[in-house]
Amino acid sequence: MENGWQLALYFVYLSLFIFIANAINKKVGFLRNVIVPTAIIAGFTGLLLGPEFLGWVPFETEILGMMVYHLMAIGFIALSLKNRDRKRTRNIVSSGIYIVSTYLVQGIVGFGLGLVMINTLFPDLFVGFGLLLPLGYGQGPGQAFSIGSQWEALGFTSGGNIGLTVATFGFLWASVIGIPFMNYLVKGQRVGSHQGAVAKERILEVEVDQPLELSLSETLDKITYQLVLIGVVYLMTYLTLVGLTRILVPLGTFGMTFATLLWGFHFNIGSIYGIILRVMIDKGEEKGWLRPEITNNYLLQRISGATFDYMITASIAAISILAFRSYFVPVMVLTTVGGLVTLVYTSWMLPRVFKTDTLENIVAFYGMQTGTISTGMGLLKGVDPHFSTDAAENLVLGSAVAIFLGAPLMVILNIPIMGYVSGRPALYLLTLGLFAGYLLFLYLLLYLNIRRGDSEQHLAAGMKKVG
Repeated sequence: MENGWQLALYFVYLSLFIFIANAINKKVGFLRNVIVPTAIIAGFTGLLLGPEFLGWVPFETEILGMMVYHLMAIGFIALSLKNRDRKRTRNIVSSGIYIVSTYLVQGIVGFGLGLVMINTLFPDLFVGFGLLLPLGYGQGPGQAFSIGSQWEALGFTSGGNIGLTVATFGFLWASVIGIPFMNYLVKGQRVGSHQGAVAKERILEVEVDQPLELSLSETLDKITYQLVLIGVVYLMTYLTLVGLTRILVPLGTFGMTFATLLWGFHFNIGSIYGIILRVMIDKGEEKGWLRPEITNNYLLQRISGATFDYMITASIAAISILAFRSYFVPVMVLTTVGGLVTLVYTSWMLPRVFKTDTLENIVAFYGMQTGTISTGMGLLKGVDPHFSTDAAENLVLGSAVAIFLGAPLMVILNIPIMGYVSGRPALYLLTLGLFAGYLLFLYLLLYLNIRRGDSEQHLAAGMKKVG
């Protein structure tokens, strides 16, 4: 399109959907009393107005899909660059272990279901179909689209779009099921420590920025610093992927397949580089080599929040109804069983992980493990409107720990695809075995971490009593 207006128009379309959704969210009485992220409403608004239904707003779903791919990476790089309290706590480590354990449970259930469907009613189903459950539910639409798109080159028809569809059903489980689930827990006072603080009205949280950190007198605007850092990290991510591809492709089919799949994990690589850069900045500031407060948490949070809003909107608007119809039964089976398993697993596991603030953690982690961190925070506001518990910190910092603990999953996810390409179905069973083995290993780590934490608490209580 002349003068590059195509990209600008897509930004305008998404902005229009968000504007309409925000008005709907404020004017419709029902929506004011429940927790439905505006970006989800915006996505369905775009789906309705777009070429799949009314056709009033012309756009190509493939371009929206690529926007989802890049927006996800930018959002998580921004989060990884935030300056945080580096104090290591048992709850944060336990949170990271729990997050990855949920990926594994969803992976076992999803991949197992996929194999059953392939060997019964749907023999033409792509072998990686079931793995979209942990990608779409556990990690969100960006990751599901990214990996699904890479699998298209290996024979998964409309893989990226089916990934978006699975992730969208995750949002529905987070909102439509998550809200009554939250109210059920609160009403029954089954778990938790802050039920009495639950606000019945929506509370508007006003964030106060720090004028000294947002000075306009600098030659370079403060937000420009943040964007430059994000750009540097994304460049390192790109160069790493290009370099690995050049190394792997000459290795033959295995190398080419693995290289293709790596491009779907750009989000993980970018997050790791972001954390490394964050540590380097901290060290530079401590030594006096760098000016303090190069990064600004307020602006980084705003950048990540905005990119996630646009990403979620684009991911839902980009759904292809035609592709969904082709996979209707498998998708409904996968997402329904996956949603129920996640609900039950969260309810059963988290009371054993968090002895305090249990209700708040259950609600927050359920929202994140079916949607994104944004839906987790949205549900958390319903039971902890002022974020007075540790649940929000567990969610964010636990996700950082999960990046490292989840690294082996990147390798395991590739194994069944290798089996598919090379015609060795025995690798499918190996995949399930590795999922189960790593899950047991994480349970052992979690047990030791919780036990050590309990011992430290007992010791501290004893010393306090003696004192």
